[in-house]
This record gives sequence, structure tokens and C-alpha cells, in this order.
Amino acid sequence: MEFIERKRILFLGLPWTFTKYTVREDMINIKAGLLKTIEDDCYMYKIQDVQLVTTLIERIFGLGTVVCFTGDTTHQKLCLVHIKNAKAVKDFILEASEAARMKRRTLNTLDIGSAVADDLD
Repeated sequence: MEFIERKRILFLGLPWTFTKYTVREDMINIKAGLLKTIEDDCYMYKIQDVQLVTTLIERIFGLGTVVCFTGDTTHQKLCLVHIKNAKAVKDFILEASEAARMKRRTLNTLDIGSAVADDLD
């Protein structure tokens, strides 16, 4: 399964921008620009959490912003801005990232203050 969405302007939700998001089962690709293009990828197993943000104007025009919190060094917060079908894209990313972590057998851990244990000695 694959989602291909374009970043849209808020006025009537028209796709007049040159940013294209491609969400596949193994990675997210962002391609932006007209004369100078920048292409960025993030593997699904690096995505730790997904958030859906919809403002009032976005809801009026059927848009939304999907924010992916990743363990990637270049983009710790990856935003898919003003896209249609934002809820479906968010759910797909959440399920695909969990499946990719299970497939690679990776584990997300948090540092909850391990330095405190050193002070007890």
C-alpha cells in the first residue's frame, strides 16, 4: 500500500505547492522544490510516535498535518503538512512503523535517569 499526497495551501485546499509526500510500508519520502529539489527519506522502523494536528481551517477544507517523531538524526520531527486523508495516513504510518520494528526486531528505549544509579554507590 502506498499514499502519495501533495502539500496544499490552506485556501480551498488546492495543491499549488511543489512538495510531494510518498508514504510506503518501508519508508516516507519527501520531495520539495521546483528549481532546486530536496529529497528526504525516513525509514518506518525509526518512527517512534505519530500525531495528527488539525486546525479549524484545515478541518473546513478537509486537510490535516501528520507529525512523526523519529529516532532519525536529520529529522527528529517529520511533518507532513496540509495533506488530504490525514487520518488514514496517520493510521497507516502508525501500523507500518510498528510492523517494521517487529520485522527488524528493534526496540525503542527511553533514558529515565540511569545516572541516578551511579550516585547510589
